[in-house]
Amino acid sequence: MRPLPTRLLPDSAEIVDGVLHIGGCNTLELAREFGTPVFVYDEQHLRDRCREAVEAFGDGVAYATKAFLCGAMARLAYEEGMHLDVATGGELHVALHAGVPAERLVLHGNNKSIAELRMAVEAGIGRIVVDSFDELDRLDMLHAETGVAPKVLLRLTPGIKAETHDYISTGQDDSKFGFTVSTGAAERAIERAQMSPAVEVLGIHAHIGSQVFAVGSLGKAASVIGEIATACDFAEMSVGGGLGVPYVDDETAPTIGEWGKVVRDACAAAGVTATILAEPGRSIAAAAAVTLYTVGTIKEIEGVRTYVSVDGGMSDNPRPVLYGSGYETFLPRAVDAERPLPIRLVGKHCESGDILVREGLVPGDIAVGDILATPVTGAYGHSMGSNYNKVLRPPVVFARDGDSRLVVRRETFDDLTRLDL
Repeated sequence: MRPLPTRLLPDSAEIVDGVLHIGGCNTLELAREFGTPVFVYDEQHLRDRCREAVEAFGDGVAYATKAFLCGAMARLAYEEGMHLDVATGGELHVALHAGVPAERLVLHGNNKSIAELRMAVEAGIGRIVVDSFDELDRLDMLHAETGVAPKVLLRLTPGIKAETHDYISTGQDDSKFGFTVSTGAAERAIERAQMSPAVEVLGIHAHIGSQVFAVGSLGKAASVIGEIATACDFAEMSVGGGLGVPYVDDETAPTIGEWGKVVRDACAAAGVTATILAEPGRSIAAAAAVTLYTVGTIKEIEGVRTYVSVDGGMSDNPRPVLYGSGYETFLPRAVDAERPLPIRLVGKHCESGDILVREGLVPGDIAVGDILATPVTGAYGHSMGSNYNKVLRPPVVFARDGDSRLVVRRETFDDLTRLDL
């Protein structure tokens, strides 16, 4: 019943006469100006997290763009000294279109096509993280065609099960990602790549999963691959990303700086001399944003529950449907108000499973037309969104020092038919 924990709000959040301000901007006014749903990001929060990551890991840190990517975000991360981790030709295109130099990009992916690899090689990409023997075959083909030997890291699967949802756990042996250490595949891949004229092997990479709260697991993974990096005298070793963030009242998470210390200590204990690389994504972007919705329907079913329907849904935040992820609910007009009314926050899609918050709390005077918000939506909302039911994708607004700017416009109905023939 208590008010929303303010620690879940972006860094610049202020409560002025009960109303939430982000980046010095009144969120109710932002909702009126840009409409709802709308993602509102604290730009300084994003910049500060990028700086924290650079301080923790140095020049080798790369922003994982799958968490949240648009032209403005790509430029921001680059301006703050980060490389960018891209996982598809589309993400690569957006980063290049935003003006990020190709040498500051790292290409990931478990099934990169020959077209994506060619695109990366022709652009002069900084690193390719090789994920399979088939990919090594493709790089052999490209080398025969172009004579270019790109710099690569080999992605290893260290056999560590992260304490997270199965769908976002990637370090265990049973994974579609990487060369498995326990089966000897990693050793064979290293030997083949080092002997190949088609690639320049700089080091190795591992990533055990996302939304990991136990930094001990991340430290353990660093130790496992650190031993391999040391034995092979590699110049670089990436520990991936995966640091979790709190979404609801009872969750806490380490900071990026604390994660960096655990990794550095583990690498020092393993005698690692390689340059340590890392790829934070969610921990940069997640808490930087809130999503603003307009309440359209309040349906109280006596003896069952109260449903509150808003003008968005699983199309702008699919994480609750995919992973059962939890979020908080609050009214930006009354951030510090008690929240005695339990609700189920749902979207407007033709699905019973279109649930944004299964067990939410709001003030008892919630009404149709109210602006309702969910915090910590800066990662995997916009980037995983869809046009299901032909719902228009929301805009993205950056707020800073009392000014707001539209960095992604709202889709229009014409956009929905733009690709039709």
